[in-house]
Amino acid sequence: MTAKTEIGGAERSITLDRAIRHGTFILITLATLLCLILGVTVEAELLWALVVLVPLVVLGIVDLGQDRHAIRRNYPVVGHLRWAFEALRPYLRQYIVEDDLEGRPYDRLARSLVYERAKGDEDAQPLGTQLDVYAPRYEAIVHSIAPHPVATEPFRVKVGGPQCTKPYHAQVLNISAMSFGSLSARAIEALNLGAARGGFYHDTGEGGLSPYHRMHGGDLVWELGSGYFGCRDGHGRFDPDLFAETARLDQVKMIEIKLSQGAKPGHGGMLPGPKVTAEIAATRKVPEGVDCISPARHSAFDDPEGMMHFVARLRELSGGKPVGIKLCVGQPHEVFAIVKAMRSTGILLDFIVVDGAEGGTGAAPREFSDHLGLPLREGLVLVRNALVGAALHPHVRIGAAGKMVSAFDIAAALATGADWCNAARAFMFSIGCVQSVKCHTGRCPTGVATQDPDRQKGLVVEDKAERVRRFQSRTVHALAELVAAAGLDHPSDLEPRHLLHRRSPNEIVPMDRLYPFLTPGALIDAPDATPYASDWAAADPASFAPRRAA
Repeated sequence: MTAKTEIGGAERSITLDRAIRHGTFILITLATLLCLILGVTVEAELLWALVVLVPLVVLGIVDLGQDRHAIRRNYPVVGHLRWAFEALRPYLRQYIVEDDLEGRPYDRLARSLVYERAKGDEDAQPLGTQLDVYAPRYEAIVHSIAPHPVATEPFRVKVGGPQCTKPYHAQVLNISAMSFGSLSARAIEALNLGAARGGFYHDTGEGGLSPYHRMHGGDLVWELGSGYFGCRDGHGRFDPDLFAETARLDQVKMIEIKLSQGAKPGHGGMLPGPKVTAEIAATRKVPEGVDCISPARHSAFDDPEGMMHFVARLRELSGGKPVGIKLCVGQPHEVFAIVKAMRSTGILLDFIVVDGAEGGTGAAPREFSDHLGLPLREGLVLVRNALVGAALHPHVRIGAAGKMVSAFDIAAALATGADWCNAARAFMFSIGCVQSVKCHTGRCPTGVATQDPDRQKGLVVEDKAERVRRFQSRTVHALAELVAAAGLDHPSDLEPRHLLHRRSPNEIVPMDRLYPFLTPGALIDAPDATPYASDWAAADPASFAPRRAA
């Protein structure tokens, strides 16, 4: 008797649970039947409710019959709210839940700073900082009791060593690499028009030099990735004639060989065939509608010395313009191998752009974005020490990219070795990006990262171009004020000692107490006396692989 009672109770419990889970669908079905009956017999206007109710009943029947999603099967109709809330979650969190110091990859304070400067709104901060100045990793620039007058802008850096016949004077803040294809045509237009008005450069990204890059005449840095888009033959190999044709355009000021990027170093990439439109195909010199592959490594060279000969060839084909590389630093011996290759071949790079692991991309495997590559600070210090230690800087200049938003970010990079800085996502914010994190879907709500012509209509080029110019100008002016407050005349005067880093609640130290900063020629004169002795010894100019210890 007890067993039967328990079984009966369990069955009733299961029935009750099912009724609760299916309750919404049951109520909708009953309401549909009621409206149908009353609409036919009493009030015809009730039949209009069937326009809403009948599709919901059909949806519930489909949910019960499908076997892909357990939630929909167990919770017909109402289970769809899960996906609705999941889709709305980034927006609900951004606008309702998160505070000013939350939000990833950029918190609200950072985004607001860009929006305010781009729009020309007041960017002053009332009531003091929201940062915890006693928290570990807090950083600051040391100021002077005797600040200097604010220097005249723009601040420019000569890029082009002794082997370059057409050096370029780059501004201290420029637009980092973002390809046509990942960004929309209107976004590319707005960025280039803003760069033209502000007198700073616009990096094309590895997707080739599109008509939209050329439309407004802004200075361009042409980035060559492993796919050689825009200068490749039918087999995807480098085509010198196509390269020379574009590289000699007056608008192209420098050539940048992309070895890797911070968000996905060593990965390569693919633009799916459906996204390879006629315009993108023409720009990249690839077949329309076919998967567009970026290999993980270059085919034009196999080793550091081969890369230097390729650099010399590009410099000659471009008519003497500066040629450099961009990389996210990984294994230190590889950086030293490049330095040794410059010395062994006598061929110098004109610049190296260091991309930090915190850099962004349209899409990348989570493991690559989260756990591969050195962050900007460590990568920048290493490259700085490699060039200074080998007595190659300032012949070989250093650019820095990776989460640059404010004048302080620029100042911190300059203090630790950079000659100038590039920003990507900050300029995306300036033209309307709201960090919806939909870049890889084609459904960007602001028309910035999509090829959908209808979505692009929301982006007005003339308006956004002025925001690009204004953001860059006001950020550089803030940098000038910061430098003056430190008692310096020019951003290039910033040194590691000017940047403070808090290690603990009761200890804050200058950057040259945290990292080694080599003196000129230290790697040539006494490499064993440096912290890089083993990596320097492992570096081989004839191979990216490390030398084995004897």
